Parts: sequence; C-alpha cells; structure tokens
Amino acid sequence: MASHTDLSNLIWEIANLLRGPYRPPQYERVMLPLVVLRRFDCVLADTKEAVVAEAKKREGSKIQGDALDSKLNQVAGHRFHNRAPYDFKKLLGDPDNINQHLQTYINGFSANVRKIFDYFEFTAEIERMHEAGILFLIVKEFAAVDLHPNKVKNDQMGLIFENLIRRFNELANETAGDHFTPREVITLMVDLLFIEDDALFQQSAAVKTMLDPACGTGGMLAEAQSYMRSHGAAAKLYVYGQDYNKRAFATAASDMLMKQVDHNGHGENVQFGDTFTDDKFEGLKFDYFIANPPFGVDWKKQQTEVVTEHKIGKSGRFHAGLPRVNDGSLLFLQHMVSKFEDVAPAKQKYGSRAAIVFSGSPLFTGGAGGGESNIRKWIIEEDMLEAIIALPEQMFYNTGIGTYIWIVTNRKAKARKGKVQLVDARDTWVPMRRSQGDKRRKIGEGPALPGDDRADEPDQIAEIVRRYGQFAASDQSKIFDNNDFGYTRVTVEQPLRLRYQMTVEDKARFLDAAPHLLDDVQAIDKELGREPLMDWNAALKAIERLLKPSGSKWRAADVKLFRSVFTAKDAGAEKVRKGKGFEPDPDLRDFENIPLKVDIDAFFAREVLPHVPDAWMDRTKDKLGYEINFNRHFYKFTPPRPLAVIDAELKQAEEEIMRLLREVTE
Repeated sequence: MASHTDLSNLIWEIANLLRGPYRPPQYERVMLPLVVLRRFDCVLADTKEAVVAEAKKREGSKIQGDALDSKLNQVAGHRFHNRAPYDFKKLLGDPDNINQHLQTYINGFSANVRKIFDYFEFTAEIERMHEAGILFLIVKEFAAVDLHPNKVKNDQMGLIFENLIRRFNELANETAGDHFTPREVITLMVDLLFIEDDALFQQSAAVKTMLDPACGTGGMLAEAQSYMRSHGAAAKLYVYGQDYNKRAFATAASDMLMKQVDHNGHGENVQFGDTFTDDKFEGLKFDYFIANPPFGVDWKKQQTEVVTEHKIGKSGRFHAGLPRVNDGSLLFLQHMVSKFEDVAPAKQKYGSRAAIVFSGSPLFTGGAGGGESNIRKWIIEEDMLEAIIALPEQMFYNTGIGTYIWIVTNRKAKARKGKVQLVDARDTWVPMRRSQGDKRRKIGEGPALPGDDRADEPDQIAEIVRRYGQFAASDQSKIFDNNDFGYTRVTVEQPLRLRYQMTVEDKARFLDAAPHLLDDVQAIDKELGREPLMDWNAALKAIERLLKPSGSKWRAADVKLFRSVFTAKDAGAEKVRKGKGFEPDPDLRDFENIPLKVDIDAFFAREVLPHVPDAWMDRTKDKLGYEINFNRHFYKFTPPRPLAVIDAELKQAEEEIMRLLREVTE
C-alpha cells in the first residue's frame, strides 16, 4: 500500500503536465477538483453499474429530484451517487469529446456533489484544458491513480489533501495557514480538548457535536473523528464546519460527504459562508469547538454587520467587545462561546470545550477599556479560560511567529475553577528533516505507525498533555488565579503651573482675534504691567476685580483665549486652582496599571508619591483591564558572563585579527 507521500508525489507529477497553459500558482484550480472527483469515482466504483441501471429504469417516472437522489443513494450505498454512464476509464473512450463527457459525468452526481463542484468553478477549467489539448492526458493520468477506500483510508486521504494544498499555496505564495494546520498541532489540540472525556466516549448512547467556524479543508474535524476511532469510542461525534474560501470549502465538503459525520445524513455539515456575517449554524449549540482562525486578518468588509450585532448586547455574538479592525481572531472566539451548550446535568447538558490557535496578539493587545482587553476580561471573569499553551516558533507553514492554544470552557473541573493554567511548550520540539515553507520545527509525535513514512520521534504531544493534565506548578507550568491577569488603569494627575505675562506681540495677537475687548485689555496692561507673574490664580483675581466696576462680562471663549495667549507653563509657577483642588496638566498626565490584588492607595503612596509629591489620582477615570504577559510569567534571569571571560575573548579576537593582518601585509 502506497504511503500518502508517495500518492501526493504521484499527483504532483501529474500537476506538472499543466505547465504551459497554466502557471504553477494556478495548478490548484485543476488538481484539487480532480483529486476529489477521482476519489468520488473510486468510492462509487463498486455499485456504479447498479446505480446507472436503476437510473435508466426510473427515466420518465414520477420520482425525480430529491426523491430520486435518495433512491439512487440507497443503491450506491452512500449519501451520494453518480448516474452518468461514465467513470474515469470510460471517459478515455472518446478523446475528441472528452470535455463534454466529463461535464456530463459531473452533472450526473447527486445534487450535494454537484453543489461542491460549483464552488470549485471547474467547468471553465475543463474547457481551458480541452482547448490547450491536455485534458485527455490529465484524465488518463488520474485514471491510473487508485484512490479506492480499500487502498487509501479516509485518514490517509486527508493527509494527501494537506500535502497538496501546502504545496499549491507555496507556489502561489499565499497563506497556507488559512487552509490547514500542521498535523501534530491538531493532534495536540484534540488530545487537550478530549482529555477528561474518554470515559464519556465509551458510552454507546453518547452523541457529541463539534464545530470549526474556520474549517478550511476540514483537517481539524477529521483528526477529531480519528481520535474517537483510535480510542475505541462507542460514542458518535458529528462534526460541522464553515469556511469562506471556495476551494477549501469544496475540499472539506467533499471529504466530509464521504463520511457519516452529521445527524441527518444529508452531508450538509460543512457550509460555505462568512462566519461573521452569515452564521450558517445560527441557533445551534455544540459540545466541542476547534479552530485555527487566520492570523491578523482584518474584518473591515464585515464591520457594519459586526458593529450592529455588538450594539444589540448580550443577545448578539460580539457583545463582549470589538477588537481592532485589522485582527478578527477574538471575534471567532466570541462566535464559538455564543454556541456553548449550557451546563445542566439534569437535562443531560454538560457544557462545552473549545481549543483555538491564536498568535500572541490576543494575549495582550489593547489597553484597559479597549475591545481586546474587554473580551479577555469577559472570558476570564466568566471563568471560561482554562489554559493557554505556548507552542514553539517556526511551527506553521506560513509564519514563524509564536502561537498559542487557548482552552476555553464553561465546565471547568472543580480544581480548576477560578484558576488559569499557563503551559510553556516553546522548547518542546524536534527539527524538521526538511523545512516546509516557514515550518522548520514540529512537536514529536512518538514512534511511527505502520504505513507512516515519518521517522520515529519522542512523544512530545503526550508530554505536553501530561504537563497540562497534572495541573501542577513547575518550570513549564504555572497556575494563576483569574484576577492575577487583571489590573486597574489609574489616571495620575499633576497640577498645571502657569506663568502670566503680557507682551506687545501677544497683546496685538489677542486683539486681532478679540478687538471688542480693547478697553479691557488696555486696563489690564496698565494694572498688571509687563513683568511675569508666577501665580495665575492671583493674576486672574486681580483681572476680575479690575473689570467688575465697569460691568464688563467676558464670554467663556474670551477667557479661554486670554489665558492661552498670555500664559505659559512654568515648573516654577504656582499651581492653578480648580474648585477645591488643582487643575491637572494634560501634558504631565500619566497612568499606572495596578494589579487587582494590590491595594491602589498603598501602591500610589509607595510607588508614585516619593517621586511626584504633588500628584493625585483621578479615580473617576479608572478602567479595568486584563492581559496575559506570557513572557513575564516564564522569564528566567540569565546572569551576565564575568567581565574577565569577556575580556579574554576580546583579547583573543584582537590577536586573531592582528595575525590575519600580518599575513596580508607580509
């Protein structure tokens, strides 16, 4: 039995036949639909003749449309069928008209498969290949690739899709991470997601559901089902997904259609649409969630709809807050939580668990009162953030940045209530034998299984899962109270200090703007003189006394203009009074982020007043914020090397330089 790598290489060789009419970045348009089509062809091969015969018998009968599809599906033994009198081998019998016959073959599928090929937009590619004279050759080569389920299991087929999609996206220089996640990362996420539920899965009556709202080609959902099978689970796991990339959706929908993965058996568990504006599973709840939302993708196109839903409050998905428009990751998180099952054991409702891959940005981006901080505040204060696992860098095909798995749930174990666990797995990796895009590292998956083409590796996935499951403090695992991540952003003010002085230039400038105050300004000039006064409070009182007998009344705008023209900040001047206190200087305004567990007044007295004795806190401006500074919590101080060692190394380097110079000059 050929490995998935061998089959991927074989299909890749076929793709090279497209060179000329197609540029390499365009290969995906042809190869993905043909791989899917050949897979369907092989899956249906055993019952194909019976389906064609039954369809011929039903011609002209009253049973048509969905009813006929249902009947022919029964004959096919699958949730889909093909009633056309063609398969890949028969298509080769008429090379001149193969384009027409191939289209007839695709049109012969049941409606659920035809819809998938509509998203592949394959009809245009058939004609393009036919005009270029390569269609027959490509179909002939695919006819020789055996993708029958007896030879290529579903799991292996998923790996073929993963391999091909990665290669296609590298050619196109696109974001491979938009489509799939490395296999070992998915395995780790699934293990973390199901860690406490193995006993539940052994109950034959248990029926569980899972949603991936950014499912790409469906690799995460497939891995979750593989977990259930490999653990001998009696329970059923029905998986659902949504994606907005047409080819990725079509690949996922076709793969899932070949499996019994939904409740109704109609194969509509994978839907096409924008998760933010077109929720295809509105009103549904799920037991599990798994996702790798695209990193740093903006939601400007969806902004109007998202903001509208945010404003309706808790009945909307995005009530907790709106992140910056250039990164919608935390919108996916809110979307998933909105579909959490309630916790009501009496009604057999046991809550939900979610595993999500994020970049570092959702951990700390945005200050107190901002959208990201408010979302973190909501998740943590509702006691739904169970753990965050930091992954090694250079793990993903499209980026070398650090990534994190968030475990979010509304059914924490008793010991975890009110707590958040941070697990540091950044040093838990093995090097790739060959880099794949930006992916140079992987998490070891243990000994290779029979038929797997990878080498034996340490079982680092199990190591990380144990680290998480032990829920104990160590160098790689730290346990925190929820409010350890919260802080109060306190506004610290310092008094404004103004010096008053009237000069000829300033006087002319003021009168240009307020000529109606000429007499008053002349009187003020005569009374207060031209020397600087270091107390604006006293100067203002003198001006008010001067103007009172004449009954002159200035508008607030006039007073504001007068002060802006004739005063300047001066650290040696007196504080400007306001009410019972002092007017703050906006330029000296500062902020202190004070941890929730720290007494604010004591902190202020200890950390601020010794340095700024006349400062005060404006507690009316307090804001509550949450951030998770992973690096700070796992920081390890490395003492600098002794100066003697550094001096010796510098001396050695200097001697080496001098030796080389002598060789050049001699």
